[in-house]
Amino acid sequence: MSEIETTARRLNVHGLVQGVGFRPFVYRLAHRFSLTGTVANNGQGVHIHVHGPAAAVDNFIAALQSEAPPVARIAAIDVHAATGVLEGEAGFRILPSCSGGQTSVPIAPDIATCKDCLAEILDPGNRRYYYPFTNCTNCGPRFSIVERIPYDRPNTSMRVFPMCAACRREYHDPLDRRFHAQPNACPSCGPCLSWHDHNGAPLAGDALALAAAALNGGAVVAIKGLGGFHLAVDAGSQAAVATLRTRKYRRGKPLAIMVRDLEAVAEFCHLSDEETALLTAPEHPIVLLKQRRFNRLAALVAPGLDVLGVMLPATPLHHLLFQQGRVPAALVMTSGNRSDEPICNGNDEALRRLHGLADFFLLHDREIVTRVDDSVARIMAGKIRLLRRARGYAPVPLPLRQPTADILACGAEVKNSFCLVRDQQAYLSQHIGELTGPENFAFYRESIAHFNSILAVTPEQSACDLHPDYLSTRFAHGRKLPCRAVQHHHAHIGAVLAEHGLDGPVLGVVLDGAGFGPDGTVFGGEIYRADRSGYVRLGRLSHLLLPGGDQAAREPWRMALALLYQGLGQAAFATAARLPALAVVPEKKQQLLAQMLVKKLNCPSSSSCGRLFDAVAALTGLCLYSEYEGQAAMLLEAWAAQVPSFATPAAYPLSCHKQDGLWIIDSASLAEHIVRDLGTEMDAAIIARRFHLWLVESLVTVLLALQRQTGLQKVVLSGGCMQNKLLFETLVQRLEEHDCSVLAGELVPMNDGGIALGQAYTGGRTLCV
Repeated sequence: MSEIETTARRLNVHGLVQGVGFRPFVYRLAHRFSLTGTVANNGQGVHIHVHGPAAAVDNFIAALQSEAPPVARIAAIDVHAATGVLEGEAGFRILPSCSGGQTSVPIAPDIATCKDCLAEILDPGNRRYYYPFTNCTNCGPRFSIVERIPYDRPNTSMRVFPMCAACRREYHDPLDRRFHAQPNACPSCGPCLSWHDHNGAPLAGDALALAAAALNGGAVVAIKGLGGFHLAVDAGSQAAVATLRTRKYRRGKPLAIMVRDLEAVAEFCHLSDEETALLTAPEHPIVLLKQRRFNRLAALVAPGLDVLGVMLPATPLHHLLFQQGRVPAALVMTSGNRSDEPICNGNDEALRRLHGLADFFLLHDREIVTRVDDSVARIMAGKIRLLRRARGYAPVPLPLRQPTADILACGAEVKNSFCLVRDQQAYLSQHIGELTGPENFAFYRESIAHFNSILAVTPEQSACDLHPDYLSTRFAHGRKLPCRAVQHHHAHIGAVLAEHGLDGPVLGVVLDGAGFGPDGTVFGGEIYRADRSGYVRLGRLSHLLLPGGDQAAREPWRMALALLYQGLGQAAFATAARLPALAVVPEKKQQLLAQMLVKKLNCPSSSSCGRLFDAVAALTGLCLYSEYEGQAAMLLEAWAAQVPSFATPAAYPLSCHKQDGLWIIDSASLAEHIVRDLGTEMDAAIIARRFHLWLVESLVTVLLALQRQTGLQKVVLSGGCMQNKLLFETLVQRLEEHDCSVLAGELVPMNDGGIALGQAYTGGRTLCV
C-alpha cells in the first residue's frame, strides 16, 4: 500500500476576516479534513499553518473561499510552502492574536440578525428568549460600537457590560458561534430596554408591549436601534403619518417602511427573486420595490410614487417588536432626526433633539459610538445598485486594483460621504448627508477623525470637488496639505472605474442636477472621454437658463418657462399663459420671470439633466414646486412607468448636432412637441414616456457617433439621474443592443454618495505618479 503524500502550507488570509467567526470556521474546517496546525489573527488578517494529506490541504484551501462565513469578505489568500507541525504537536489549535506593526484589518460592518439568533429569541426554552440584544459572530453590532482598535470588547461600548459566566464560556469556546463575539451578552449581563414619555421620564411596564400599543394608537415613537434612532408610526394610518410629517417638516419626501417578514412585503409590493435575496441579505438594506396598486398603506407614505422603500427587521429588538400582538402590520421607519440634521445616536441627545417630535421613546443603554443610517438599494438592470451606502456596507473597503496613494477624499456637498484610501483599500464612509447645517458638518468632521483612528492612518494628501464653496472643499484645503481638486463629473466616472478596477479610457455619461464647470456654466448632462488622469468633454445637453439660480431647482415651474423660452422665444410667455399646468402660478410671477429670461438677469446657463426633468414635470402639471430634492424627476419617472410596454409611444423627434467640435443634444424642440401634445390633451404618462425615450435615443445616437470617432466600446453611466430605473434600464438595453460594454455603480452609489471614491481614485493616481 503506497504512502499518502503529506504537505504543509502557511496561509495569510486578507480582507474582512476578523470579528466575523472566521477562526472558528477554520478550526471546524481543519477538523473536517483531519488536518493539524494553527490559526491566529494578526495585524494583516488571519494566519493559518496547516499540515496533512496533500489532497485534503488543497480541499481545505478551496473551502476557505467557497464556504466562508456569511459576513466574511476574503480579498486574497497568500499560500506558501511550509514545514510540518512541530514535533510533539497534534490536532488543530486557535492561537492568541498576534500584534505588532501597523494593522491593516478592516472593521466589520453592523449585520442583521442571523437565523440562529432569531431562533433563540423566539424559543421559550432558550436563555436568550425575547432578549433584544442577542448576537453572535455572524450578526449584530460592529462598526457602530467600535471606539478604537484593535477590535476587542474593552475598545467598544460593550466594555461597561462584563460577561456572566455562561457568556464567558461561549466567548472562549472555539466551537461556539459566539467565540470572541465582542458584543456577546444575555439578559443576565447585557444591555436592557426602557420606555419613556415625551419628556424622557421612565414609565413602568413591558417596553416592547407598550411601544406596540402606542404605535397602534397613532403615536410617534422614537426607537433606538443599531446605528441610531428611528421615528416610527403606523404606516397604515393617514393621521399618524400626517402627524409625523408635520412635526418633522417633511412634507412630501417618501418614507420607508418596515414589515415583519417576506409574506408581509408581498402584501404591499411586487417582489422578484433578486429583490427577495437583497431584502434578506446580511446587510438588510431598504429596498425600493414596486407598490401594489391597492394596499393598506396610508397614501402619505410615498405620495405620487409607484415605488416604496421597504426593509425587514435588522435587529432582535425590531423582530420582537413585530411579535407583539397589537403592533401595526407596517411601520414607517424614518431617520430619527429633524430635517437636514444627522441621525440621533445618544439617549440624552435624542431626548433633547427629538423633543416635540416623539410622543414616546424606546431606549436602551448600549452606547452607539458611530452614527450609521440605513442603506438604500434598488435592483436595476439585474444588479444591486446602492443609492445610499451605510449600515451593512460601511466601512467594508473596496480593493483598488490600480496603484493609488493613501489619500483622504472629502466628497461633495449633498449626499456626502468621504473616502479614505490606505494600502490600496478604499474605505468609503457611511452616508453623512448634506453638509450645509452645522450639526451635519460636525458629524462629518467627527467621522473623518474616527476613521483616521480606527484605521490608524492620517493621509498626507487630500482630494476634493472643484467647487470652491463646498464645505468639503474648504475642509480639504484647510488641512494645509497637498490637495487635488477633481471636477465633479470626472469624479463620478472615476468612482465607476475604481469599483470595476479600470484605468480607462471610456466614454462616460453623467446625468445629474449640477456640477461646477470650468467654463463658468453649471454642468449636469455630460458625455466625456475619460480615464483616471483626465477627461475631454465630447458632448452635452443644450443649455437652459436657470431663472433665479438655485431657486429654479426648488420651483420647477421656472424651468418650464425656461424650456418654453429656449424653444419658442418671445412666444413662450403667451403660450405659458394658455397652459393649464402653469395657470396656478400667479401672473405677476410669470411676468417677472419672463423679464429675467429676456434680459438674462440672474439666469446662469446649465446643461443640467435634472433641471430638464424639472421642466417637463412642470409642463405636465406633475410638480410645480419641489418639496424635496429630485421630486419632479421621481414623479415623472412614476408616470412614465405607468405606460405598458405594448403601448409604448414613439420618442420625441431627436435634434443632435455638432457645435465647435462638441456634440449637442438640443432640448429646444421639446417645447414645441410637448405643447402640441398638451393641446391634444394627451395623458401626462405618455408625454413623460416620450421624454424618457427622447433622452435615451439622443444619448445612444451621440454615443454611437463617438464610438466610431474614438473606437471606445466601454460606456460608463453615472450621476443622480441614473437612479431612474426606467431611464437607466432602457439606456443599458439600447447600448447593449449595439454591443457596448456598459459599466455603472453597484456597491458604490451613482449619485453624489459615490463622488469621494472617484476623487480618491483620480486624485490618488496623480499624487502617486
